[in-house]
Amino acid sequence: MALLDPIRPNILSARLIPNVHPSFAAQMELRPDQKSLALITCDIDDCLYVSLDDATKKAEVEVVYAHSFYAGAAHASGPLSGEIIGILAAPNPAEARAGLNACIEYATEYAYFLSANQENTLAFFSHTISRSGSYLSKAAEVPEGTPLAYLIAPPIEATYAIDAALKAAEVELRVWWKPPSETNFSGALLSGTQSACRAACQAFHDAVLEVANYPKKY
Repeated sequence: MALLDPIRPNILSARLIPNVHPSFAAQMELRPDQKSLALITCDIDDCLYVSLDDATKKAEVEVVYAHSFYAGAAHASGPLSGEIIGILAAPNPAEARAGLNACIEYATEYAYFLSANQENTLAFFSHTISRSGSYLSKAAEVPEGTPLAYLIAPPIEATYAIDAALKAAEVELRVWWKPPSETNFSGALLSGTQSACRAACQAFHDAVLEVANYPKKY
């Protein structure tokens, strides 16, 4: 793998629960109309977060649970665990399946990290979301359909590059994931126009590479 090669996620497992048990539904605080669940695990958490959000735009589904696992995929609890589990709720099995298919398609086609060095030991995620779904809109506290810049990198790279992104474009910091996250990364959600979010992503991209190339230059 070379510099800026894509690091694509692997979907490790996917299952449907056509009719969730009422006691489980109560524990998950599902609405009465949410009868079916789609479950999915993946070996890169941020790729799945944006893919779950995309599913909410393609099917009648809601992200009712999504959480990263501590220490990342390299220390997963089993071969199907990866780095994250996501759960979509739907009114029926057909919508749950449609949401799951949309999530998998986005993860495999559009959501991927990039390698920031030749050794492939430093990776980052600089992803423009042209129109937010219900999941990330809630996280960022913006209306659905708002463009977002989803930015992730290791702690010092992210901290330096988030500042660069904010200075490069007319964007607003909506969420700062302080270092360390469960997977020992850091990141942010920025909102703005599509062009501003793209500019912010490019600035983040460039700043991460700057730190990777010159880690002690100050």
